[in-house]
Amino acid sequence: MKKLNRNKSLAKLSSVCRPVIMLFGISLYMFSFKVFCQTKPGDKSDELSPITVKVQQVAGNLEAITSIAFPGNGEIWVTEQKGKIRVIKDGKLSDVPLLDLKNKLIKLNDNYEERGLLEVTLHPQFKSNKKFYVFYSTPSSNKSNHKDVIAEYKLSPNSNKVDINSSRIILSLEKPDGNHNGGCMQFGPDGYMYVSFGDGGGQHDMHGEIGNGQNLGTWLGKILRIDVNTNSGYKVPKDNPFIGRKNVKPEIWAYGFRNPWRFSFDKISRQLFAGDVGQDLWEEVNIINKGANYGWRIVEGTHCHNPAMGCDIKGITMPITEYGRKEGVSVTGGYVYNGKQLPVLKSKYVFADWTGPVFYLQKINAKWNRGKITLENFPQNFKITSFGEDPAGELYILTNPDTGPGNTKGSVFKIVKN
Repeated sequence: MKKLNRNKSLAKLSSVCRPVIMLFGISLYMFSFKVFCQTKPGDKSDELSPITVKVQQVAGNLEAITSIAFPGNGEIWVTEQKGKIRVIKDGKLSDVPLLDLKNKLIKLNDNYEERGLLEVTLHPQFKSNKKFYVFYSTPSSNKSNHKDVIAEYKLSPNSNKVDINSSRIILSLEKPDGNHNGGCMQFGPDGYMYVSFGDGGGQHDMHGEIGNGQNLGTWLGKILRIDVNTNSGYKVPKDNPFIGRKNVKPEIWAYGFRNPWRFSFDKISRQLFAGDVGQDLWEEVNIINKGANYGWRIVEGTHCHNPAMGCDIKGITMPITEYGRKEGVSVTGGYVYNGKQLPVLKSKYVFADWTGPVFYLQKINAKWNRGKITLENFPQNFKITSFGEDPAGELYILTNPDTGPGNTKGSVFKIVKN
């Protein structure tokens, strides 16, 4: 049974790979150990040349923006953590919000906060049905910390105003702690909605005997796949991987996550990329496959976490890249660039750390290599809270100068030509 020894840092392991292999006389062990050392993500030999691009501000004076959507007609929607969907049109920010969910939200902290209005996403047939979806945190129904809710709304016919009476709850989930909410929704190329939930919060996936990430009886620590094209709630697609398994939630598409903060589909390859925020040492990016286990809390990145040494990695899908705390503290998932304005980014996955470093991944043969991106005209010390992709494939960066709501200095930036 394959084991993985953390030894505090896999970087230390890689530095001794060659001499360790030479000491072993069992050829099979030599081969498997050598392959593992060569294929783990994050080696210095994987680093690509840096890329420099510019950004231009699209809008400012926003409070803790968390997501962005592009409904057409020259409009951009952005969500503020305290409950408002704000509208940007022709470079101007409307004073009147499209929707204000403040009265539905749990009371938020101004200093550090992970709850609130976390996402807005449009139905694939939004132009005709005018449906959109929000992910927000509301007071608990059973004395847990809060409840995460996904709700559907519609614009009124022949109007850009929300029909408040159109609201319907798709699903909800009680959360034991205020952090690790996941909070991402995206429609896949199959027309189904994919939803991320964190492991429930706290430290080290503390809830439950084996933690929530590995527990297939809960949505916590999972990415779900559901069909929202129904009049009530949702339906489970018949080809979901865990359909019919006893004591397993059929909505689960993939599992073993700590806090999948932002995922996206590549419009060309249709692959699903997700950033998963680490515990103490490692941040990671994964390509999400049907039914796959991404390891938390057994591993953090490619490194043993529980147990700290000798963990069983059989059946775990490893990340395509990881980075340590010298480079950042919390990964923010991004997008594969499929626009036309920046050929230098073509087919590269662009993502960032919350603290500001921006990276790209490029697939070379079977391996994803990583490089750094420098953003000209980007303010120092701004936190990168999310990314967006417009219909033309151009990318946007959402920022907050602080660690939560309480200020109105957030901005939307578009990545543009040098």
